[in-house]
Amino acid sequence: QVQLVESGGGSVQAGGSLRLSCAASGRTFRTYGLGWFRQAPGKEREFVVAINWSGGSTYYADSVKGRFTISRDNAKKTVYLQMNSLKPEDTAVYYCAAGRPGLDYGLEFKYDYWGQGTQVTVSS
Repeated sequence: QVQLVESGGGSVQAGGSLRLSCAASGRTFRTYGLGWFRQAPGKEREFVVAINWSGGSTYYADSVKGRFTISRDNAKKTVYLQMNSLKPEDTAVYYCAAGRPGLDYGLEFKYDYWGQGTQVTVSS
């Protein structure tokens, strides 16, 4: 069992930065791949970025490539999402997820555990 708690959301102006954190509980954290998804108002939840169990492989949605960076610290059982050059279209609730998606890192049903979400609002 893994429990995930996101933090670090907030309001920022376009061009600004935020760093989200997702702290996990559970002894098997280091065996899980981790992903960030987001859901904007009136839209379906979408994949943002994922990282494999070792941190050696990362996968990004085209919309965030070059602006967002995912990393993980298995000793701290935490995954981070550094978001730079934020745009109003990045406004959404951001969810952390853990699972063993393999190469299906963009598929929600491949993730077994989800956090409660943290709001990110980017104003123009």
